Amino acid sequence: MMKKDFHICFTSDTHGYLFPTDYTGGEEKPMGLFKLGAAFHKDGNTLILDGGDTIQGSPFTNFTHRMEADCHPIARAMNMIGYDYVTLGNHDFNYGLSHLHQYLSELDAVCLCANIRDKAGKLPILPYAIHTLENGLRIGITGICTHYITIWEKKETLDQLIVEEPIPAAKRALDAMKGQIDISVCLYHGGFECDLKTGKRLTDSQENQAWQLCQEGGFDIVLTGHQHMPVDQLRIGGTLALQPAYRAVHYGRVDCAWENGVITASSRLCPPADHPLPEPAAALAAFEAAVQQWLDTPKGHLDRPLPAEDHLKMASQGCLLANFINTVQLDASGAMLSATSMGNEIKGMNRDVTIRDVVSSYIYSNTLVLLEMTGEQLKRYTERTASYFTLKDGMLSVSDDFLKPKVEHYNYDYFLGMDYTIDVRRPVGNRVTSMKIDGKEIAPEDKITICVNNYRASGTGGYEMVRQARVIREIQTDVSELIIAYIENHPDIQVNPHRSLHLITA
Repeated sequence: MMKKDFHICFTSDTHGYLFPTDYTGGEEKPMGLFKLGAAFHKDGNTLILDGGDTIQGSPFTNFTHRMEADCHPIARAMNMIGYDYVTLGNHDFNYGLSHLHQYLSELDAVCLCANIRDKAGKLPILPYAIHTLENGLRIGITGICTHYITIWEKKETLDQLIVEEPIPAAKRALDAMKGQIDISVCLYHGGFECDLKTGKRLTDSQENQAWQLCQEGGFDIVLTGHQHMPVDQLRIGGTLALQPAYRAVHYGRVDCAWENGVITASSRLCPPADHPLPEPAAALAAFEAAVQQWLDTPKGHLDRPLPAEDHLKMASQGCLLANFINTVQLDASGAMLSATSMGNEIKGMNRDVTIRDVVSSYIYSNTLVLLEMTGEQLKRYTERTASYFTLKDGMLSVSDDFLKPKVEHYNYDYFLGMDYTIDVRRPVGNRVTSMKIDGKEIAPEDKITICVNNYRASGTGGYEMVRQARVIREIQTDVSELIIAYIENHPDIQVNPHRSLHLITA
């Protein structure tokens, strides 16, 4: 039998970054789905696939999901690029099932997700597909998504869904295709739970299960996402795996050959083209112009700029931007304390604040939860965030637990409303030596109200003690919208400069 070639162009976690901009300024950058699409080479033996987190996560999606448009702009863009199959990411549910339905219904590509479906059966989702290429090769494809959406997503959305464990669902889909395919591919919106060099398990969380999927699933190719971590040419057992980073800065390419049942495959991460595809860029130019105009809308004035600085510097020396976000959360909730975190990449705010400053500094689609914690729970919460620090040769550094296998600066929390001391010289779990409100030490039995975002309230990131706290109420407004409203209602803002953390390193 003659040798047959097969190719994949794979994107994931593009988060609505279609144009070559990160929206922090006006300069063009080497990124965006339209530049990636210009680098694809589509033919009858090439599939274009996407791993989810596609319709939420950028200023573009923040604005366009509010519009009553005749078309879904992301679906239109992907149709013009020529996508064949996609799966769902956890953030694709953030705007609700009606918005997701519009996207999927207008998408030419087939959505594959074997472990999530809606109870009403309205979402056009299939568990798997068998695609026959021009050369006759039969490609079996399924998709799965991390089941942690059951922890993160809003109740009203989850009430409409059936969510199963990913790996059993993927195996079930592969079993259904056996005997009918030559090559198997799994699109997994989830990342790796193990060290990629040694295979050592790095976490007890089941959020990411790609290593286990590669070892046990039986797939030839596993294309992953969710972690925003570039992974190329990784082999786990008999499976080839890869993962692109986020915001459409590159794409994954798989080159595969099949001959007499023997499969050889290689992968690489490829850069975007120099120029975006002209047709889809022109088709969505009006959307982009409206987004840019909206972003530059002035909203208010701060007494000082709120810069985005080095994460270790902000965590150890205090962060004015975190103070401001916490001030907004306290105002919205009436809590005694507030906690927030900083995204891995943030813009910061100018003194004359625009919407661009807000949505580029608070990038998540989070809402707020008002909790009641005991002093003992708050101590454990603060101990977890204190584990962000470590001493390497006497120098303060970020712990590897927050850097590997995925960079997680967003899992360090900044508090406002209490003064607290962390002694980094002490063992993890026994570093918090003082926690005070109004100068009084917090006792283990004290009841404290604290406002956190819904992601932290889920307990994700090692914060199980937060999930155990009593929920007083939920505030179902996006934090970015609360920030904009606060600035509108307080046009001349005095930013709280208080430094809540005292850090001991020597």
